[in-house]
Amino acid sequence: MPIKIPSDLPALSVLNEENIFVMDSARATSQDIRPLEVGILNLMPNKIQTEIQLCRLLSNTPLQINLDFIRIDKHVSKHTPQEHMELFYLDFEDIAHKKYDGLIITGAPVALMPYEEISYWSEITAIMDWAKRHVQSTLYLCWAAHAAMYHYYGITRSIREKKLFGVYDHKVLQPKDELLRGFDGVFKSPHSRYGFIPEAKYQSVDELQILVNSTEAGAYLVASEDRRSVFLTGHPEYDANTLNDEYQRDLKAGLETELPVNYFENDDPQLAPRMTWAAHGNLLYTNWLNYYVYQQTPYDLQQLSYSI
Repeated sequence: MPIKIPSDLPALSVLNEENIFVMDSARATSQDIRPLEVGILNLMPNKIQTEIQLCRLLSNTPLQINLDFIRIDKHVSKHTPQEHMELFYLDFEDIAHKKYDGLIITGAPVALMPYEEISYWSEITAIMDWAKRHVQSTLYLCWAAHAAMYHYYGITRSIREKKLFGVYDHKVLQPKDELLRGFDGVFKSPHSRYGFIPEAKYQSVDELQILVNSTEAGAYLVASEDRRSVFLTGHPEYDANTLNDEYQRDLKAGLETELPVNYFENDDPQLAPRMTWAAHGNLLYTNWLNYYVYQQTPYDLQQLSYSI
C-alpha cells in the first residue's frame, strides 16, 4: 500500500528491499485523495526496529496513510540516535491540535514498574484522554494495553513469576467481528511479557468484549463496544528473529531466561526460528485500518468529535 514516510527514514530502505510499496512525500501529493492520518506513539527503546515492524504491517492496504511518529519527552534514548529522534519524531505538543483516524501506542520497557512510578505516566494518561477526543480508533500494544485498562477502568494487572515468552495458539471467539474477518479459527502469535489480566476482569466491564484468547496467554485481543479502543496483548509485529534477540540479550545479561516456547525448530536454538504468525499480523492490521478506522472515520477529520 502507499504508506507515506520520510524519504530518509531508515525503514524506507528496509521495506523497499522487502518489495513493500512505500512512497515519499513528493509522490503522495500527486494522488488526489484524502489519506488516513495515523500516529504512532513509539515507547520502545529500539525505535528504528519498531518503526520497521509497524510500517511493514501498515503496508497491506490500498489506502494511503500519512504517518506521524510521536514522542512525549526529550529523554535521550540509549538505543536510538538522537539525530534520528530530532529528524523524524514530533513532540506531543506539536500534534495535540490534530485529529487522527488511527493511533498506535506501543509497549514500553517498564513492565515491572508500578504505573505511577513511571516518569512519564502523567504524559501517557494525558495522551490516552486526548485520544478519546481526537482519534477514531486507538490500538494499544502489550504494556500499553494493560496500562490503558488501568487508566480507563481501574483494572490492575498481575505479574507472572516467569515471563510469558514464546509463540502460542490463539482461538477466535467472535468470528463475525470485522476485525477478525478472514482469520483462521486458531492462529499463532508471539508474546514476551510478565503482566497479565485475568479474563474475568475484562468481562466485568460491560463495554468490553474479548475477541481472541489463548489457553496459555489469556485474553489476546479485546475491543470496546464502539471499537474505538483495541487492546492487543501480544506482538504480531515481531520479526522472525525478535524473540531470539531478546533471548540472547537476556543470556548475555546473566538473567535466568528460558527458551522461548514453540519458536525454534525442535526447540534447538542453533536452528533458525520458525515464523508462524506473519499472515495473522498483516491481516489484523489491515482489518483494523479498513473496518475500525477507514469505514468509520469522517472524510473531514475536523468533524471528528468525541467526549471522554
